[in-house]
Amino acid sequence: MTTTSANEKPILVTGAAGDLGAIGRNVTEMLLAKGRKVRALVRREDERAEGLRRLGAEVVQGDLTDLQSMHRAIEGVSRIYFGMSVSPSYLEATVNTAAVARHHGVEAFVNMSQMTVTQMSISETTDSPQHKLHWLAEQALAWSGLPVVTVRPTVFLEGFFLRLAAAGVKQRDELAVPLGAGKTSPISAVDVARAVSVILDDPAPHIGKVYNLTGYESADLEHYARVFSEALGRKISYRNVPLDAWVEALRGLGVPDHLVSHLSVMSKLHAEGRYDRMTDDLIRLTGQAPTSVHDFVKLHAAEFTPREAAA
Repeated sequence: MTTTSANEKPILVTGAAGDLGAIGRNVTEMLLAKGRKVRALVRREDERAEGLRRLGAEVVQGDLTDLQSMHRAIEGVSRIYFGMSVSPSYLEATVNTAAVARHHGVEAFVNMSQMTVTQMSISETTDSPQHKLHWLAEQALAWSGLPVVTVRPTVFLEGFFLRLAAAGVKQRDELAVPLGAGKTSPISAVDVARAVSVILDDPAPHIGKVYNLTGYESADLEHYARVFSEALGRKISYRNVPLDAWVEALRGLGVPDHLVSHLSVMSKLHAEGRYDRMTDDLIRLTGQAPTSVHDFVKLHAAEFTPREAAA
């Protein structure tokens, strides 16, 4: 465990009050456990902010796109974790934060990107506006002269399997997602947070590097349905739902158009095999293997199990 000195500058963690798959919240907890001072940026004062205070974090309320907010958040910190959920304002938030970070002379800026950027270039993007914003954000950070470390995870277990697939598993014993026959290597947000906390704890060896983080294995959804079956003790089947119907269902739930567009493109890329990728970056950073889908489903079994069966 790291020893904290009284005059040690805090580490800023953005998105610290997130809920499902919350990298920022997990990074906050992990850094505090290492004995680091953490300044946690939250959008609003609520029970999640109070929870961060109880953990020992200094909590600052603000908006990543607001200049004065970011001066309050960044002044006096040594290192920054920058992460933001899918948003049309993503590029503005990145550049706003980077400009203030450069003004205050931070020693490390850890940027949460995504792995599809690895396959993009000045002449090739995807149809997702969010993918393009991530790519542009990486370009801007490269031009900024900041001491940047880039983390590019693949799809999150919490995103596709908990947020988007849990209801089908719980209600119909179906892993119902439009991912075709392509393979994918989903990673736990907790594992990504662990990698980020390692970097922030001692950033010097990592400045200028890009880490592509994948999960335990790369396999198709038929395989993962069998893993679900074994972990839950009941038969779970994969149903490759039509993308158009899935998109309409998301819109019916009130999911914003920008996010719907992003998820739709991710689904198409999965079907094309673009998420069939594996690296050893996570284990090299943390010394720990990625969480398997089997262990993840066991951990969250209650959310995949009908209430009457769970009772």
